[in-house]
Amino acid sequence: MKSAIKYKRVLLKLSGEGFGDEGGRGLESERFDTLAKEIQKISRTGVELAIVVGGGNILRGAKLSNTGKSRVQADQIGMIATAINALFLQDTLEGLSVETRVVSALEIKNITEPFVLRNCLQYLKEKNVVIFAGGTGNPYFTTDTAAALRAIEIKADIMLKATQVDGVYSDDPRKNVSAKLYKKLTYMDVLSEQLGVMDLTAISLSMENKLPIIVLNINNCKNIEKAISGKPVGTYIGE
Repeated sequence: MKSAIKYKRVLLKLSGEGFGDEGGRGLESERFDTLAKEIQKISRTGVELAIVVGGGNILRGAKLSNTGKSRVQADQIGMIATAINALFLQDTLEGLSVETRVVSALEIKNITEPFVLRNCLQYLKEKNVVIFAGGTGNPYFTTDTAAALRAIEIKADIMLKATQVDGVYSDDPRKNVSAKLYKKLTYMDVLSEQLGVMDLTAISLSMENKLPIIVLNINNCKNIEKAISGKPVGTYIGE
C-alpha cells in the first residue's frame, strides 16, 4: 500500500454531522468507531494525516446567532463543540492504538494542546494523527475555512472534504434527481457558480495557495483510500 500512495501529507475535513445520528445530530459512538477504523487503515499506510472536525452535530454558531444570540459568542460555543468531537475521536482512535494529538485554536487548558505549527509538523513527521479543533479560533469563519488554512500551514498535498454525497453536484442531489455530478472543477467554477460545496472564503484561500481539494462521500469506507492513492473518486477541485 505504501508504494501506491500519491499524497504523502493529507488534511481530512470531517463535518460534525458525520458523527451524529441519521439527522446529523448528537454523538453516535458507532459513527466514531467506523470513522476511526478507516483512519487507522490510512495511518498504517504511512500517510501523514491531519483532521479538522466540525461541530454541527452539537451546535452551529451561525444558526444559533440567527435566534438573536451574539454571533461572536455563538461561534465560540460552536468552537467548543468541535473540541468535543475532536476529543471523542481521539479517544476512539487511541482505543485502536493510533497515536493521536488534539490541537485547538481555542485554548482549553489541561484538556487540549494549543496550536503551535512547529509542534504539529513534528507530530506529523512522527506519524501521529493530528486533530485540529476550535476552527480558526476566530468568529465568523467556518471550519471549512479552518481546514483550508490548516492544510496550507502544514503544507498538505491535498485536502479531502468528506460529505454525505458523492461529490459536487449542480444542485442538491437529495432534492433534485436530475442534479449533475461534476468529476472535475476549477476553483473559479465553484466561485462563479456558487456551488456551495464549501464557503467562498475557503475556496478563495485554496485557490490563492494552489491547494487541491477532493470532495468525496464518507459513507463509502474505501473512498479515502482511493483518493490518497490517486484513484478517481468524488470531485476534484483545482487549477
